[in-house]
Amino acid sequence: MSDQAKIPVGVVGVGYAGRLHAEKYALSKKAELVGVVDVDPARATEIGRKHGALSLTDYRELFGRVRCVSVAVPTKLHFEISRDFLAAGIDVLVEKPMAASLEEGRLLVELAREKKLLLQVGHLERFNPAIRRLEGVIQGPKFVECHRLAPFVERGTDVDVVFDLMIHDIDVIASLVRSPVERVEAVGVPVLTDKPDIANARITFSNGCIANVTASRVSIKRERKIRFFQPDAYISIDYDRKRAQIYRRPGKGAGWLDIRAETIEIKDGDALADEVDSFLDSVGSRGRPLVSGEEGLRALEIATMISERL
Repeated sequence: MSDQAKIPVGVVGVGYAGRLHAEKYALSKKAELVGVVDVDPARATEIGRKHGALSLTDYRELFGRVRCVSVAVPTKLHFEISRDFLAAGIDVLVEKPMAASLEEGRLLVELAREKKLLLQVGHLERFNPAIRRLEGVIQGPKFVECHRLAPFVERGTDVDVVFDLMIHDIDVIASLVRSPVERVEAVGVPVLTDKPDIANARITFSNGCIANVTASRVSIKRERKIRFFQPDAYISIDYDRKRAQIYRRPGKGAGWLDIRAETIEIKDGDALADEVDSFLDSVGSRGRPLVSGEEGLRALEIATMISERL
């Protein structure tokens, strides 16, 4: 792609996540990183200089300079900044959760639809090589069990563990089950912050599928596993070990001795690079993003139901 055809892009918020977005855009042959924005001038200058981009402290200075933008600021600011970019005619990739409330999320989706603009939500696990590899295998699950455990870090503690960590798995599960939520039971405990740091939710979908989801940001060890039970197979994915195991029953009448086991080693990938690349493709083609605003809103709705029951 020639420099003339590159998509001019900006990044708002260059903390932990935003600086990675800036890096992926700078390395992409499809994009020209025009500018980075942060309320901390030193941080904006550091990242801007590193990638040869403008260093700004006011995101409005990107208006008229970019076609699309990544918004990677604290959750409470997602709505205001994303709204302003959409109002200015600029496509948006906003980090998860897409907004601090359902009302804000709905307004963003409506605005993007009204302006015929792209709104993509940064649910990174949808680009995880393991999930992409097994999308065609996971069909009609009846029970899902998921554990996402992590040691404590201060990043992300502006929201509870449901919006911080569990929402990743909520989005993946919702994208594969494809059924409305009928009922939610949940329990959570604040340990190191004033919000629940560990939580468990039991989600019952209208089609009968049940998902049992646990998330913790105060664990001793890191663990990210998800298991799917469906009529023809049991599928276990270990994100960290990059390994999936599939156990299949060949057909009706087969006994347990006939069950076939398969282990799949998942190749290393760069989910964020794939997410950014997919966003740029959508900006160029005007096609629907893999994780659209509507899908981000669905994850936000389920996360809100869980959080309210904590």
